Amino acid sequence: MVNEYRLKTPLSEEDIRKLDIGDIIYLSGIIVSARDAGHRRALELLNKGEKLPLDLHGLAVYHLGPVVKKINNEWKVIAAGPTTSARLEMYEAEFIEKTGVRMIIGKGGMGTKTADACKKFGAVYTIYPGGVAAVAAKSVKKVIDVYWLDLGIPEAMWVLEVDNFGPLMVTIDSKGKNFYDQIYTEARRRLDKEIYPKLGVT
Repeated sequence: MVNEYRLKTPLSEEDIRKLDIGDIIYLSGIIVSARDAGHRRALELLNKGEKLPLDLHGLAVYHLGPVVKKINNEWKVIAAGPTTSARLEMYEAEFIEKTGVRMIIGKGGMGTKTADACKKFGAVYTIYPGGVAAVAAKSVKKVIDVYWLDLGIPEAMWVLEVDNFGPLMVTIDSKGKNFYDQIYTEARRRLDKEIYPKLGVT
């Protein structure tokens, strides 16, 4: 059974452990953007024993390269659609472990290392619908801060206040279950048991 939740950051481990794949979340509070360069820099700093500009424990990290505009010396998010998450697979497990983030937001799927980290450290991976970046921006109430602009606007770490940001669908839960793996397994089963025999394929 699919459940719907309204959650707010900072997220507790209890918040996360009750979620299952397929559940829908609307998230409020603080989320932080980080793409490839942002993940890489964060891990480099942490591995040198340095601190990040913001404590990410209990927060959500969004695979986002926002379209922004500066109006009266304040940043406004114009579009906030997700970027493909698979390219972050090489960083995500270590990022979850070392930052304490509880939720990853992106699009597409992520792999075994991320799923294992979600299970071990109490996190989830969620997807936001693609193609609705302008709609996503309406949930961003405020740009609280931005760090690492030297990486470029898409790769900088944007600290955003959001209200009822969603729908976010849980695709990797804290039990390590992966929605996409289940789809693949079921598709494989149907091919082997139903489709291939009818076609005479062995």
